[in-house]
Amino acid sequence: MALIVHKYGGTSMGSTDRIRNVAKRVAKWARAGHQMVVVPSAMSGETNRLLGLAKELAPSSGSAELNREFDMIASTGEQVSVGLLAIALQAEGIEAVSYTGWQVPLNTDSSYTKARIESIEDSRVRADLAAGKVVVIAGFQGVDDEMNITTLGRGGSDTSAVAIAAAMKAAECLIYTDVDGVYTTDPRIVPEARRLHTISFEEMLEMASLGSKILQIRSVEFAGKYRVPLRVLSSFTPWDIDIEEEAKSGTLISFEEDEKMEQAVVSGIAFNRDEAKVTLLGVPDKPGIAYQILGPVAEANIDIDVIIQNVSQEGKTDFSFTVHRNDYARTMALLEGTVGPATQAAKVQGDPKICKVSIVGIGMRSHVGVASKMFRALSEEGINIQMISTSEIKTSVVIDEKYMELAVRALHKAFELEKDPV
Repeated sequence: MALIVHKYGGTSMGSTDRIRNVAKRVAKWARAGHQMVVVPSAMSGETNRLLGLAKELAPSSGSAELNREFDMIASTGEQVSVGLLAIALQAEGIEAVSYTGWQVPLNTDSSYTKARIESIEDSRVRADLAAGKVVVIAGFQGVDDEMNITTLGRGGSDTSAVAIAAAMKAAECLIYTDVDGVYTTDPRIVPEARRLHTISFEEMLEMASLGSKILQIRSVEFAGKYRVPLRVLSSFTPWDIDIEEEAKSGTLISFEEDEKMEQAVVSGIAFNRDEAKVTLLGVPDKPGIAYQILGPVAEANIDIDVIIQNVSQEGKTDFSFTVHRNDYARTMALLEGTVGPATQAAKVQGDPKICKVSIVGIGMRSHVGVASKMFRALSEEGINIQMISTSEIKTSVVIDEKYMELAVRALHKAFELEKDPV
């Protein structure tokens, strides 16, 4: 039978009863003859609890030395999860063994708190699988060349699972979460949101990058690069349903764009409230000014999203960009401390209360007027657009955070996403 990777999120691992249900589901697949690798997250809320303790002692991270210790602490949540799940599997009569990231090992660079995977050595895991064991591997973590424990950033267990599936050439990677698939938007904001049976890899990549919390973006990148069959489904469906039925549920991340996909001009609406905008007013409009501003920001390991440079007036321009809200204070300190004076900016200002709302769909490639329809829907609700970013299959706008839910509902209705494509 096939080699299958299961990934379970923190909510799925949230209590011993839920861990028992996960074990029963995994055992069902193992008894059907599949080789099983399972990647669980820490129990729900555990990583926040652990980092909360660390931040009581060191309110702000930043230095490599401090971030190393943050990773040491945060990684223990998954270590508990793998041990508990292995015990639950053994109680089900299934041979199981648990590993932390460094025991596999899953090798990463040394970018603490957001490390990147460099390689996975799978000989130990394959030997256990050949011996008939279920292998439970801690997600979210790895080890660098100096044997320091590293973590992959929030949502990193998704990335671990897909990377392991890619390295081991798994037949499929099933991502079990607290929702039963990918929806046109968050059903908590739009109750009429519709579950998508299939979504293209490109659309899922855009949705993940634009704020959808279903999958972490690096996991989608791994799936695309190594063409890992990926499915999102719920861990709260009955564990004893038929395997074939379960394997066809949820949402399939597809690498083939079929005709039905093309007919859906917009497939979904993503949003991200974790954004902040910073602006340098009155900087000289000259070659190299963008690098003078963004170079130091990149060197500080701060990710930049939307960028806008205004039209020059009297040799001066305004330069705006967005960053993650967690990086806002550091970015402002950097701009006010060195970058602003170095670029002769007249003023540095920021706004941490913005959000980004995006429409996504591969059908946008072959349809005109999609962006204008989006702008009209927002205008009719009195929502002002501060920044715009586009690609072939998405249009994003930055707006005031207080209008986010109104914008999502208005756009969902304007593009009739509650209806199945015809």
